[in-house]
Amino acid sequence: MLNRLRRDEDRYARRMARIARWDRPLGGRLDRARAWANMLLVDHGIFRLAYLNAHRVTPRLWRAAQPAPGDIAWFARQGVRAIVNLRGGREHGSWQLQREACERHGIALIDFVLRSRGAPDRETILSAPQFFRELALPALVHCKSGADRAGFFAALYLLVHEQRPLKEAMAALSFRYGHFRFAKTGILDAFFEAYEREGEAKGIAFLDWVANHYDPERLEREFKPGFLSSLLADRLIRRE
Repeated sequence: MLNRLRRDEDRYARRMARIARWDRPLGGRLDRARAWANMLLVDHGIFRLAYLNAHRVTPRLWRAAQPAPGDIAWFARQGVRAIVNLRGGREHGSWQLQREACERHGIALIDFVLRSRGAPDRETILSAPQFFRELALPALVHCKSGADRAGFFAALYLLVHEQRPLKEAMAALSFRYGHFRFAKTGILDAFFEAYEREGEAKGIAFLDWVANHYDPERLEREFKPGFLSSLLADRLIRRE
């Protein structure tokens, strides 16, 4: 137990050090070079330069992986007014470059933090309707890879804001976008499947089910990820 606490403290200290390093404005050319190197090599941005995993959710909402400055310039030319960052912690050079690019192009940069490997947070889900109503459109939403958290956000948007059928919304979490439903990230699918069984089948509205019936602890206890899928997503592809 003591060793586990020490490991948790060490991880927290390292995370705070990364945030202290990257959550500040870029200075000069050396700062920018470091941010690019971190984005490309540490944050795996070199692969996103080849494929951003960008798709339209609706005519006014895009989903994608973490965009580079050139990607943000392209989205600005498409009329994007806001970028929603699902990643949370500002622990990488991608964050510095994204913030600077958004300021340059007059795009609002907004956080809406989601997890990809844990049961969705009840309060976050319940805050989504107001967030969607206030979101300036056209908008781009992104996580690291554009597969899991971006898919979950897209599904929520379609289900809650667009009032689309559950099955149509759930299609946003698909292997087509690089999502692995049998890895740890499959808990996002399990969340909607739980609503399908416990809520939709009984005529309970989605937000009512989330507020009064959803049990995140039980979802985490009952969800069992596949070993090989988790190995591929976590160790080889290095999903966040």
